[in-house]
Amino acid sequence: MTGVQAAEPDAAEGRDEQEGVSLRFAPLPEHVRTARLVAVALARRAGVEDGLLDEVRLAVGEACSRAVGLHRSAARGEPVLVRFAPPGDRFRVEVADLVTGGPVPKPDDGEGEGGLFEASGVDADMGLAVLRGLVDDLEVETVPAGGVIRMGWPVQHPDYS
Repeated sequence: MTGVQAAEPDAAEGRDEQEGVSLRFAPLPEHVRTARLVAVALARRAGVEDGLLDEVRLAVGEACSRAVGLHRSAARGEPVLVRFAPPGDRFRVEVADLVTGGPVPKPDDGEGEGGLFEASGVDADMGLAVLRGLVDDLEVETVPAGGVIRMGWPVQHPDYS
């Protein structure tokens, strides 16, 4: 794969969703900009408050850059997948990488010290730390095929025209 392409959600994940937008792109840094532009356009259309659009742009860019970096080091031929959920009460974005052994959540020890460790347990993943600072609604999951970052923002006034 050498470019960016729209992907059918059900083709990407075996889902039966009829709405939403998915992008699949080669792990090249120049494609991150396209993902950011699409994210902001869809967020604006979904009704995300104008004051949060920079946060959406930065967070999607950070998540996609992280996935591109993982792919370039461990899965060069595999595409990065970005899914934008169908319109609802929140604007939701998922960035999936196909690199196993990525960072996993560190359990909260009861003193608010939860965080993220790389699978090796050595260092915190800086990209995920940046995302934690940007996005209140953030989930990080390691799945058998790789990792998924899920982010969400409140919707104020949907404009689906």
